[in-house]
Amino acid sequence: MSTLTLTNPATLRLPVPGGGRAPLTLAAGPGPVPPPGPWTRTAYAAAHVVADPLADIDPWVQTAVDWDRTLAFREHLWSLGFGVAEAMDTAQRGMGLDWPSSLELIRRSLAAADGRPIACGAGTDHLTPGPGVSLDAVIGAYESQCEAVEAAGGQVILMASRALVQAARGPEDYARVYGRVLSGLSRPAILHWLGEMFDPALAGYWGAQDHLAAMETCLSVIAENAGKIDGIKISLLSAQKEIAMRRRLPEGVRMYTGDDFNYPELIEGDEQRHSHALLGIFDAIAAPASRALTALSAGDAPGAREIFAPTVPLSRHVFRAPTRFYKTGVVFLAYLSGHQDHFTMVGGQESARSTLHLADILRLGNDARLFADPEAVAARARAVFAPRGVEI
Repeated sequence: MSTLTLTNPATLRLPVPGGGRAPLTLAAGPGPVPPPGPWTRTAYAAAHVVADPLADIDPWVQTAVDWDRTLAFREHLWSLGFGVAEAMDTAQRGMGLDWPSSLELIRRSLAAADGRPIACGAGTDHLTPGPGVSLDAVIGAYESQCEAVEAAGGQVILMASRALVQAARGPEDYARVYGRVLSGLSRPAILHWLGEMFDPALAGYWGAQDHLAAMETCLSVIAENAGKIDGIKISLLSAQKEIAMRRRLPEGVRMYTGDDFNYPELIEGDEQRHSHALLGIFDAIAAPASRALTALSAGDAPGAREIFAPTVPLSRHVFRAPTRFYKTGVVFLAYLSGHQDHFTMVGGQESARSTLHLADILRLGNDARLFADPEAVAARARAVFAPRGVEI
């Protein structure tokens, strides 16, 4: 191992492919600043949960949440102007966070919100998918979770259902389920079409493997239930598909981009419409995203583009395939920025990405000017890399 001594505590020797090292000196970025007023785009950040690393559990099969740190992070997001999208896949919903824990999270966050914007995921994840599950069972599972969210005072985000994929025999079954569930809601919901790159169990959603064919069914469901729908978040990582769908939405139904690859251009929009946002990457880039949305709201589109631009390579790296492991990068960045004092995740997913992947997050996060306190970030990074056998 090299005996090179680094005199700058914010300089790291990060591993590179092939076994070498490359120095990186972290530079201080601007700290978070609350926006001066409301934005012209509605923006939700899908927020992660902070695990309790001292809980006496088996983390691959049990869940323990640090409620104080988890709610403190939501305060951070609200302070920067974002709404909170609660109990979504960013919180490892259905990938470590079960429905009872999700409901407790929803109730706690709604109590903390005190009127600030929040919408909450309702799905069917307490229903085990399988060949014996009927459409009526799927409807009942959806209704049970929607009733719980609304009873707590929340707006529903109607999440995609793994059980529905297996129970449905065609597009008409999706129309039946969504029509029934939406009809029972007391306020308009946000639909969520989560692509198979985020969750392979959702392949073929809306009754078709082809996304454009599936889109026709989804648009038909929206048209038939427009009065019960606030908007739809699509997470297909395709700007072209999102724009095509956005242009066909009924008046009053919003498109919430879930595209963590192409969000700047989609939020800016075109001569016809723009997308609002409900993004997992906003959890990690909340400070610069807030500044960009403020610039865009002031009519400074070039300024917004300039702020957003260096965050895109970071987001694409965090969400690279297998995309479902993106939560590891989100939580790593939260830890580096001091929002939690450890890099331990629900389900043990801190191990889901390689050491080289984490090194690139540091490089790209530095390029995006995310780190307000470089020396503290460097110290936290060293604490993560050391147990992996890498002294940086």
